[in-house]
Amino acid sequence: MIRLLICDDHAIVRKGLRQLFSLVDDIEVVGEANNGGDVLEMLRKMSVDILLMDMTMPGICGEDLIARIRAHHPTQAILVLSMHDEAQVAQRALRAGAAGYLTKDSEPEVLLAAIRRVVQGGNFIDPGIAEQLVFQASGQQATPSHGALSGREYQVLCLLARGRSVNDIAEELSISNKTVSTHKARLMEKMGFASNAALIRYAVTHGLVE
Repeated sequence: MIRLLICDDHAIVRKGLRQLFSLVDDIEVVGEANNGGDVLEMLRKMSVDILLMDMTMPGICGEDLIARIRAHHPTQAILVLSMHDEAQVAQRALRAGAAGYLTKDSEPEVLLAAIRRVVQGGNFIDPGIAEQLVFQASGQQATPSHGALSGREYQVLCLLARGRSVNDIAEELSISNKTVSTHKARLMEKMGFASNAALIRYAVTHGLVE
């Protein structure tokens, strides 16, 4: 039996995943967490075969969370299930130590196959993202500018593009206003944005917001 821990800040996603895993005989959900801090605490108290986690959550998240888990639990199998379908986000997760990366629009059968492969010590990457990586490696596809952002900077970029204020973002991510402002300043400099309007245009053009 595969002991699985779910980490996602959306209750409806966690519930849907539980329902999916209840239909198979070899996966047992042994816990749920809605933020990175809870994951770290739960991993200190229990042993799980695989962590299924989102990339963007309040507090510590993304590659920062993956790296911290790796530092304390070097052999922990981690599979990312994210809304982000960009190769750069997947690359950051894999470099930090995740064994696999899937998008949330994947078919249930693909998710189950990924879990089983990762638990057995293998790797799994979303086919669409794998295709992007192949084209980038061959030089046929340019890497977008936001690929240079850190995970948290990318998260702040997407929230700013959705019209969230610095205060709103600080509350949502459970970090200080000053930290959000620092991330904003850094990403604006890296991306060469002179205004929020330029940021929003870029995000819409590159499909970072709906």
